[in-house]
Amino acid sequence: MAGVEAIDRAGYVDWLQRVGDNALILGHRVSEWCGHSPALEEDIALANQALDLIGQCQLWLGYAAEIEGEGRSADDMAYLRDASAFRNALLVERPNGDFGQTLMRQFLFDVYHLELLRALKGSSDPRVAEIAAKAEKEAAYHLERSADLVIRLGDGTEESHRRMQNALDLLFPYTGELFNDDDIDRAIAEAGIAPLPSTLKKAWDETVRAVLDEATLTHPGAVWQHGIKGAGGGRQGVHSEHLGYILAEMQFLQRAYPGAVW
Repeated sequence: MAGVEAIDRAGYVDWLQRVGDNALILGHRVSEWCGHSPALEEDIALANQALDLIGQCQLWLGYAAEIEGEGRSADDMAYLRDASAFRNALLVERPNGDFGQTLMRQFLFDVYHLELLRALKGSSDPRVAEIAAKAEKEAAYHLERSADLVIRLGDGTEESHRRMQNALDLLFPYTGELFNDDDIDRAIAEAGIAPLPSTLKKAWDETVRAVLDEATLTHPGAVWQHGIKGAGGGRQGVHSEHLGYILAEMQFLQRAYPGAVW
């Protein structure tokens, strides 16, 4: 546990919240398709993905609460924080849009997520390595599904190709934030707990390019250089208005009936 003891506790909690909040917010977004997907198979698959992500979130935020040591639980962190305290990337809070946008958002995140979890299996913190090993299996399946659907729709009809290209052009600028390093990332990396986000970019881009080529989609490289690239940074507590809408729905029960339990 030397890696844990070597870093600032608040910084470690912040980093754990980043990983957990990505899973929480994306899981909630994906769950919005339950009962509304274009096909029954996709409805069930997306509901299961949402459950996977929420389960991962519970592990990450539960550990964050332990490290924090203030008696909070994973539920407290999920339901009793304001938007400014969330540390998720802006990409995962983007609206579902049409089915193509949902799939493209999922794919772009899945590639990053799987690379991160694979690296975290070698963490100096056994708890992080344990959670990552469990989550990796789910993330690998998520990526298999999202990549396959991006390829099938991108290289499908003229209409499906157009929608997938539009989704890619819309969402790609938000991916830059995933690979921005800050002081917390550097402290975590120095302690051997996690890699610097920037070190994941090369493998991420190779996988993304390979899938986009097979899907006959145009890689928006120019957008990467000149687009949003971080857009203020959800990880710094600066979010779009969309997170407020998500939390209003997600946290309704606890805010309407404080302390309610099942």
